[in-house]
Amino acid sequence: MEFAFKQRYDIADLIEIVRLLRGPGGCPWDREQNHRSIRKDLIEETYELAEAIDMDSVPMLREELGDLLLQVVLHAQMEAEKGSFSFSDVCNEICQKLIVRHPHVFGDVQADSTSEVLKNWDAIKQQTKGQTTAAETLQSVPRTLPALMRAAKVQHRAAKVGFGYPDTAAAFADLASEVKELDAELQPRAIEAAGEELGDVLFAAVNVARHLGKDPEQLLCASTEKFISRFSKAEQLAKEQGKILSECTAQQLDVCWRQAKDKLKQEQQAAEKKVD
Repeated sequence: MEFAFKQRYDIADLIEIVRLLRGPGGCPWDREQNHRSIRKDLIEETYELAEAIDMDSVPMLREELGDLLLQVVLHAQMEAEKGSFSFSDVCNEICQKLIVRHPHVFGDVQADSTSEVLKNWDAIKQQTKGQTTAAETLQSVPRTLPALMRAAKVQHRAAKVGFGYPDTAAAFADLASEVKELDAELQPRAIEAAGEELGDVLFAAVNVARHLGKDPEQLLCASTEKFISRFSKAEQLAKEQGKILSECTAQQLDVCWRQAKDKLKQEQQAAEKKVD
């Protein structure tokens, strides 16, 4: 195998490395892969990149961007082998898209604010994708997105044509109404109906988050992390008292949970004072 080792490599080298890995005499694993077999890898790498962003880690960001880029090159190489398209075609298409969707930069359209830019972007996107109705813009939101993220995106697009609650209060009133409907189904334990109503509650909660200018996906992630932190502290406190959570009564668990909340709050306040 002919390969020139270097001190520093670029995108052309990455494309060539992937080609060699999938070619004769390359890596057996790489040669066996297809779009579907590495689909989950693409998703996992995207989430790892998101974690690097959340952690504000520059070294991690650099590494994860490379891992994600590898996935793009791999998928492009698979199609290049079929003669469908190459990585160069992928670059060309995104460049063409960026030029078309930024007429205020590459054309003579005037757009002096972010809102004007986004309005033009949406209009051009609908036109280039052949979308003629508002419903089509909602239907085009990928079903593979995380449910909360997809719900927020669908609601945002519906709101652009005036289909949405005017303010947070109205959105919250809808959430309260959905909770009442869920409660009505829980009383007779109508499981299927209750499940549907619970879905409506979640959808309504996303609407409230949107009106607050918050990302529901991030809010739930933060709440999950908070739960893990409190659970860990509750387990620690129970152990210090000679208790095992799995053997505690409901009342004992409630006491441990409240103690954990108070302890974590005290630790946070102490940390904030230390920073000040």
